[in-house]
Amino acid sequence: MNKLSQFVKNKRKSLGLTQEDLSFKAGVGLRFVRDLEQGKQSLQMDKVNQILSLFGHELGPILSERNEES
Repeated sequence: MNKLSQFVKNKRKSLGLTQEDLSFKAGVGLRFVRDLEQGKQSLQMDKVNQILSLFGHELGPILSERNEES
């Protein structure tokens, strides 16, 4: 599970929401919520932002943690 999927799952649970509740409130499908929480690699950014906006967040660039040993 990646950081985004873990964040969404933890926030949802902390608010006492089911995946179905979250999908309804965010206006996305239940399958999308499940895919997101399972760490699916290809997701629509606009739908991810619909979910994150419920938690007061949005997608943005972060510094990657690469090990640059050559």
